[in-house]
Amino acid sequence: MRAVPGDIVGQMLGQTGSDRSAEAALRGFFGLDRPLWRQFLDWLWATLHGDLGRSWYRGSAVAGMVWDAFLVTAELALATLLLATLIGVPLGVLAGIVRGSRLDAAIQGVNLVGLSAPVFWLGLMLLVGASQLLDWSPPFAWSGPTEDFGENLANLVLPVVSLAMLQAAAYSQFVRGLMVEQLGRDYIRAARAKGMPPFDIYFRHALANVMIPLVTFMGLILVQILGGVVVIESLFSLPGLGRLILTGIQGRDYPVVQGALFFVVVIATTVNLGVDLLYGLLDPRLKP
Repeated sequence: MRAVPGDIVGQMLGQTGSDRSAEAALRGFFGLDRPLWRQFLDWLWATLHGDLGRSWYRGSAVAGMVWDAFLVTAELALATLLLATLIGVPLGVLAGIVRGSRLDAAIQGVNLVGLSAPVFWLGLMLLVGASQLLDWSPPFAWSGPTEDFGENLANLVLPVVSLAMLQAAAYSQFVRGLMVEQLGRDYIRAARAKGMPPFDIYFRHALANVMIPLVTFMGLILVQILGGVVVIESLFSLPGLGRLILTGIQGRDYPVVQGALFFVVVIATTVNLGVDLLYGLLDPRLKP
């Protein structure tokens, strides 16, 4: 972002014309007169001590701004993950069981559409469709779940569906591949030869062995959702991390962008660590 021409000083002085003394004073105030490596080390040292700085535009503590935005993004991401899991996993299991059939082809066709359609286009189409066909549009003023649950649900329904369609398709394709692989293994053939009921074969054995890679994929999906909220949050006016990062970039508000991205990296690392810890609970053989 710092390689892009222009900064906050240029934006502040753009309307008043060039003033070298004012420009020098502002650069000194924001610390932009120091070398880039020194600015980074100063920011890193403060961050390691729990200080993400203050917004250059709002003057508010970045940590508080990031936390407030994270609560919105976390609700959006978890709701998306839940909906995508509830749709994608059953479809993937079903497609794996009936592989090669017309139903399998239909499910894969739907998955192809879900994987190919851009998220911002899906969101825009849902927004236009709800407005034109149902004469309804989501409220553009955010309400938290503890403030007004109905309003909060109305805020989230379209962005969650927009994000979940892509992730559900990815889930379905991934689970289908795992099920096809498991159903072709020797232990499944042996279970069928012993006359084991199909339900036990598919769900107690095949699906059970799919859980560990599925949990890994779930962690990747959650991180991917966090990376895809920028456009959706901007489209639906959700005050989450994605929109905070975007407005920070537009305003060259370096402390906000750096603090928000640092927080996203911490979340992604925590999710990956949590996935690793879940392995031991799902399969005791993986415990050290």
